[in-house]
Amino acid sequence: MLRRTFLTKASLASSALVLPKYSFSMAPVFEEYVQTETSYGKIRGLKTNGVNIFKGIPYAGKVSGERRFKRPGDLKPWTGVKDALTLGAPAIQPPRRGEPEPSEDCLFLNVWTPANDDKKRAVMFYSHGGGFVGGSGGAAHQDGANLARNFDVVVVQTNHRLGLLGFLYLDDVAGAEYAGSGNMGILDITEGLKWVHENIAEFGGDPDNIMIFGESGGGAKTSCLYAMPEAAPYFSKASIESGPGVRMLTQETAQETTLQLLHELDIPVSNWKKLLDLPADELLRIQGKLPFVAPFQEKNNTKNLMEKTAGGFGQVVDGKVLPHHPFDPKAPEMSKNKPLLVGWNEDEYTFFAWERKDTDFAKLNFDTLINRLEPQFGADSSRIIEAYRKSRPNASAPDIFIAISSINMMGLGSIEIAEKKVKQGGAPVYLYNFGYKSEKKIPGTDYAMGTPHAMDISFKFNNEVPPKEGEGDPGSFFGGNRPERFQASHNFAALWTNFAKTSRPFAKDVPTWPSYDLETRRTMIIDTDCKLVNDRFSSEIELWKSIGKI
Repeated sequence: MLRRTFLTKASLASSALVLPKYSFSMAPVFEEYVQTETSYGKIRGLKTNGVNIFKGIPYAGKVSGERRFKRPGDLKPWTGVKDALTLGAPAIQPPRRGEPEPSEDCLFLNVWTPANDDKKRAVMFYSHGGGFVGGSGGAAHQDGANLARNFDVVVVQTNHRLGLLGFLYLDDVAGAEYAGSGNMGILDITEGLKWVHENIAEFGGDPDNIMIFGESGGGAKTSCLYAMPEAAPYFSKASIESGPGVRMLTQETAQETTLQLLHELDIPVSNWKKLLDLPADELLRIQGKLPFVAPFQEKNNTKNLMEKTAGGFGQVVDGKVLPHHPFDPKAPEMSKNKPLLVGWNEDEYTFFAWERKDTDFAKLNFDTLINRLEPQFGADSSRIIEAYRKSRPNASAPDIFIAISSINMMGLGSIEIAEKKVKQGGAPVYLYNFGYKSEKKIPGTDYAMGTPHAMDISFKFNNEVPPKEGEGDPGSFFGGNRPERFQASHNFAALWTNFAKTSRPFAKDVPTWPSYDLETRRTMIIDTDCKLVNDRFSSEIELWKSIGKI
């Protein structure tokens, strides 16, 4: 092992990592170079405020040119010392503020570690969200430095193929050479896991104690890894965060999307290879012209976990790379003995209200609420409203709408996963609700964000921290300005890092968190003051079960 440190004492601003919409302290600090070895060659990173950070490490070979829509080429070793000082290119998508220009060749990862030593630390391997068409492993709100510094873990995040370059299903038109093409983005992540297993000991990590986790689309990616034979040897536990509502594609739906794409490009099926010659930017433009399919689905009586609408991209249940839906009809046998965390944010829908500029929900009353719900729930709408008004007697009509929409979008799937995992036996599963309430208002309304989709990211990465002495609190884009959020962030991060270390989520001053069972249905409410609640949604869950939603 070669672990040398080169002192340079240069003041290097970290503004390249900071996205203004997420505010946490990232003041310029003095840094020094650190060097280590990988199985492909030596790399040089930066020691910053007690954390060794390596950015833009290649973990697999080319995926452009003749490798487009195929598994990555082999990573070629290098001579000398490769700089791992700046982020690698994210996958093809609109440019990301503070990050390099997107590129088809995007297979890079980032590592944050307390030290490149012989200590075997738990490894937390994160898959970013972004609905399968956006995101990267270099986003500021998921910066891994505070987890590494404050909780003594190693954090890894990858870039991987997205959109049609990562999930275009070509098996039926292109043959065996392109087998698994609809899951290339997930196979990229698997290559990242293999790299970590092979190299993480050089970064002070334990290759036999790797936790995979992810939020939103990253939660869906984690679900797939949990059920993928190729990924099975490379992780020991998992956390699925606000991810169960993300669809999986059948082969039939994925094929329909492929035919739509070829039709849009005026390419006959027999000439599909023309896709190999089109510039990546042109493919991105055409991708944007396909019918928009939201990556999330609200469960209803006609759509189960296999979404039937073509036009969107995501993992394909192809019977090969992904043999079956991860949790349909049951939890995957290959991960029977791997502990699982699963849960959602209390007010998931407020994020989508903000994103879609939906201000009408805030004007609802109990006369108009049923009209808003009927397109989705039909004749069951009045029954659902009645049940929620009974269980929440002080809630307003907008409150009821947010509660119904949020649990239907992410909560029911989380509960379903937990219950299927319990029925399987084997390793424990832990169910949570993130409940810290932000006071920030949804623009155009007087309605608070509460606990929206994606707010958990900066909290679980411990990036909601008190400002340094002499600095004012800039606030958090979603999290607001109240100092109570710092304790909630610490609690979240402590629970997750201890789960990574021991397979059991615990933290100081947090109630003991027993595993989920079908009798008590214990759920941890993660907040400034965490609470363990038995059968929290009992009457509501019985309603959802009675109408076939869970």
